[in-house]
Amino acid sequence: MELQQMRYVLAVAETGNFTRAARQCLVVQSALSHQIAALERELGAKLFARTSRRVALTAAGEAFLPAARACLEAAERAAADAAAATGEIRGRLAVGIIPTVTGIDLPATLREFHHAHPRVRIVLRSAGSDDLTAAIRAGDVDVAVLGLPETTEPRGVRFRALNHDKHVAVVARDHRLAALDRVDLPTLAVEPFADFPAATAGRAQSDLAFAAAGLERTVAFEAMSTDLIIGLIRQGLAVALLPARFVAGIPGLETIPVTDGPGRVEYLAWSDFNPTPAAVAFLRSAGVSPVS
Repeated sequence: MELQQMRYVLAVAETGNFTRAARQCLVVQSALSHQIAALERELGAKLFARTSRRVALTAAGEAFLPAARACLEAAERAAADAAAATGEIRGRLAVGIIPTVTGIDLPATLREFHHAHPRVRIVLRSAGSDDLTAAIRAGDVDVAVLGLPETTEPRGVRFRALNHDKHVAVVARDHRLAALDRVDLPTLAVEPFADFPAATAGRAQSDLAFAAAGLERTVAFEAMSTDLIIGLIRQGLAVALLPARFVAGIPGLETIPVTDGPGRVEYLAWSDFNPTPAAVAFLRSAGVSPVS
């Protein structure tokens, strides 16, 4: 059994197509098909069910995939560790980001990191803070930017606070509240809201504030995309509470300080369980010591 055969199996499983998998692996389809067939003969089981129009994993293929993926990751880590021992950083760096990053200039940090370590393959993953924290603990993400309510800290990961920020009310320029110098939660509670999905950390920041004030509100639109939320606000369909630094200067909107509004803390988080050389190098480029 060879590592390349495992890569081919993963590529077919991900693309659902032998032709696309071969293109992804930069080989001709006949070579990829031959290697997978050889692996199936060695295993004594078919990994894929094939027709002229469809490719799907068999039960054996489903069982084979997790260990094959772990094997490839271990091989990649072994190569990265060996290279790091000679002073070269390479391998994979998975960076998780929330939709409202303000505590770090991530493009500039990634640019500096990429110039210093061009052989590192950088993967960006956008998700909510809870999902990213779980991904760090599972080893699927190396480092992540999180945003949490002021009363909450990341759990099960190492972290450093990047900044504290207050939420502001965000409304369209022709909204009835747009001319106010300040607004309170009771005034906002009667408005339809656009917000992040329920049970996410981004949503909790506002939910906790309204609950503490004994108020209920209507979240008419839920989305993880800040572009969509901002578009809904511009159309006059909703208002939102968003971090002040994030919405500063966005055209077509008015932002209003909230007297009793929520705040959040933005964190850079990572796992201290056997971090990869690339993760350690990235944290240092971000001004963070990965070890206490």
